[in-house]
Amino acid sequence: MSYLSTRGGSVVTASQAILRGLAAGGGLYVPAVYPQVDLPWIADLAGLPYTARAVRVLSLYLEDYSPREIEGAVAAAYSPDRFDDPAIAPLRQLDDSTWMLELFHGPTLAFKDMALQLLPHLIRMAAEKNGEHREISILVATSGDTGKAALEGFRDVAGTSCTVFYPRDGVSDIQKLQMVTTGGSNTRVIAVEGNFDDAQTGVKALFSSPDFAERMNARGRVLSSANSINFGRLVPQVVYYFSAYADLVSRGDIVCGAPVNFVVPTGNFGDILAGYYAARMGLPVQKLICASNRNNVLTDFFAKGTYSVHRPFYKTASPSMDILVSSNLERLLFDAADRDGELVALWMQQLKECGSYSVGEQRWSRLVEQFSAGFANDRETFAQIAQMHRRTGVVPDTHTAVAARVLDNYRAETGDLTPAVIVSTASPYKFCADVTASLVGRDRVRDLDAFACAEELSRISGTPVPAQVAALRSLPVRHTAVTARDPAAMADAVLA
Repeated sequence: MSYLSTRGGSVVTASQAILRGLAAGGGLYVPAVYPQVDLPWIADLAGLPYTARAVRVLSLYLEDYSPREIEGAVAAAYSPDRFDDPAIAPLRQLDDSTWMLELFHGPTLAFKDMALQLLPHLIRMAAEKNGEHREISILVATSGDTGKAALEGFRDVAGTSCTVFYPRDGVSDIQKLQMVTTGGSNTRVIAVEGNFDDAQTGVKALFSSPDFAERMNARGRVLSSANSINFGRLVPQVVYYFSAYADLVSRGDIVCGAPVNFVVPTGNFGDILAGYYAARMGLPVQKLICASNRNNVLTDFFAKGTYSVHRPFYKTASPSMDILVSSNLERLLFDAADRDGELVALWMQQLKECGSYSVGEQRWSRLVEQFSAGFANDRETFAQIAQMHRRTGVVPDTHTAVAARVLDNYRAETGDLTPAVIVSTASPYKFCADVTASLVGRDRVRDLDAFACAEELSRISGTPVPAQVAALRSLPVRHTAVTARDPAAMADAVLA
């Protein structure tokens, strides 16, 4: 299968798309066609473990990787010493029509592990396939979770290095500690004086800078990305939509072919886009419900067909969604534009120069056949955490709570009671101060640090504090670098 750039002018193989990360001209790589599967193919997944399901889905996209290579990469990525649940992505029932897909059982307690434990293996093999002998230098902008997952995925992987930029005051205490305590001889973490959009814009500028590429080449290095702009990040996420559906079928909760809604807490749009790819392949997805926090640029886009960043930026209790420029939406726009790369490039230029673009009523009406959208503010998020705990005994993290509130609102507004899967993207222990405060009151946690909050959350929820969180208390801080948010300063920080 070949891969195209969303902005036209590029046709590459799967391994080339994964190795390069970003296409020339700033476009994102997308498959030339969507592989098609039928209901018997989906039903067969029900009797398989997660790793076998992953091999079957990945093989449809990664045609220049051999079956043995894919099997080896999957086995290494989802090994028992990396994931604390043998199901890898277990499905938990909340009520008669609602389930929660738990994607936080990996080493960094967030859904990013589902792809970033696999991506280093795919990139290493891609370099070999394409005769690339320079060091693969991974650059990452993170709103909190991608950074640590990338650092852990690439830590001490031969022939690679990993540099992560994060907004200095835009992540939770646990997220920050996870990153700045990372070991390894090839990792670097740099705080940016700005928000996530500043960090992401800077990293994109470095990828599109011929001068920076030449400076890196002079040092024997070539850039690649572990952000969700890399197709190697997106395709592993497609797997867990099929896996969740297969679990519903295998447990007898639905019959194969019955429609299901997925509700996804969304920032950069990569997670929900993977669900869209699954639907385009033939998975019976009725609605993809895009859940945002107070930074509700995507909610407004699906309501009106106009994307505009002319709005305040809010720091919220769900920081991984504190994003105004959702990069992966470009892949959806490519389909909305009937795969016209020039039109997508025009929209992206309008966004850069004017801060907005409109897709037109006809294209917008097609998008909302598949997508719905809503948002929840922090007050609603905190109330949802307490409500879910009372109603189900489950304590969600702040991002999952946003999705649960949006689902409740969607059902009340539409009357649609189709079976729904809430995509749970992180452990509540990554955001333990806000989660614990939601359960016991803000005054009770005001003077507690993150570790004391984690212990209180453990007492309330009856779940152990994850070893990954407990260990942070004694790990030394290894990364203290800070840079201005302009691309020139970020380039100097990488090269320092």
